[in-house]
Amino acid sequence: MVQKAKILLVDDRPENLLALEAILSALDQTLVRASSGEEALKALLTDDFAVILLDVQMPGMDGFETAAHIKRRERTRDIPIIFLTAINHGPHHTFRGYAAGAVDYISKPFDPWVLRAKVSVFVELYMKNCQLREQAALLRLQLEGGAKAAAEDTKEPAGLLAELSARLAAVEEQAEALSKQLDDDSADAAAVATAAHLERKLTGLRRALDALEPGTGSGAPSVPSQN
Repeated sequence: MVQKAKILLVDDRPENLLALEAILSALDQTLVRASSGEEALKALLTDDFAVILLDVQMPGMDGFETAAHIKRRERTRDIPIIFLTAINHGPHHTFRGYAAGAVDYISKPFDPWVLRAKVSVFVELYMKNCQLREQAALLRLQLEGGAKAAAEDTKEPAGLLAELSARLAAVEEQAEALSKQLDDDSADAAAVATAAHLERKLTGLRRALDALEPGTGSGAPSVPSQN
């Protein structure tokens, strides 16, 4: 199930919050109320929001000051802010809103359809960004898992080959010592023949083992004859 986006509504007047909820309810997202700038900043500490609708005229910390705090925080600086105000003091006031980091500045009374359309755009952008982050995280996990598996696949055979090579070297050493002991005229012919046969088998095993080393060729190594 797709997780709903959260929209932060900041206004000191309950009737304004109720009106915003009525307008935005059709978007079927999670609407979070804040009745002051301080309450809005507190909500932003724990939750992620797609967009903030922020009233300019509020007692205590007004909308401009609240926006300045939001933009100073690394966690919240990229959340789009739409300023809402019932008082229009002209271009200077509007410029101050954009300078505070707002993406839009809407004067009351506003068209409900326009406000809902603007908010829906930011909600859609937020959802797309969430999907991209999830896909990137999933891809990163797949790549890391593939790299780890490849490393293990390389490491395990290498370790096994090293162990087999060491064991074979010990047998080769014993066979060489045996051959030296039999290297005289009084040695039993059958024993000499057996030692020679053993050396040939060990030579075949060494070649087969060397063929398994990385970079020494492709294809399955030939199995030495058991005769």
